[in-house]
Amino acid sequence: MVRQTAVQMGVDPALALAVAEQESSFRQNVTSPVGAVGVMQIMPANRDWLAGMTGRPNLDLNKTADNIAGGIAMLRWLRAEAKNLDEAIAGYYQGLGSVQSRGMYDDTKAYVAQVKARMATF
Repeated sequence: MVRQTAVQMGVDPALALAVAEQESSFRQNVTSPVGAVGVMQIMPANRDWLAGMTGRPNLDLNKTADNIAGGIAMLRWLRAEAKNLDEAIAGYYQGLGSVQSRGMYDDTKAYVAQVKARMATF
């Protein structure tokens, strides 16, 4: 489902798969300690923004297809707005505004390296 949605949305499937694996090991029924949910580990506060980007006004982050669509829409936006792939991946984890104004935190640098290593396997 991740690969198919990425292709449909014009996002590198290897990137989408790597983020999904890194974030949740492809599991929908997980919630992070900070409240991010699902396969793509999306913060509920981003739901309305992502609903507009996916064209799904009733985007339900607890539904696998919607969660994946939302995460991939975010990746598509990040790839368009970030200076390069590393900044886009970092933006998914840390927030693009934070990355651009503060630079990548050490844990963000580790996240980027992990996602890129996973991309190589896809």
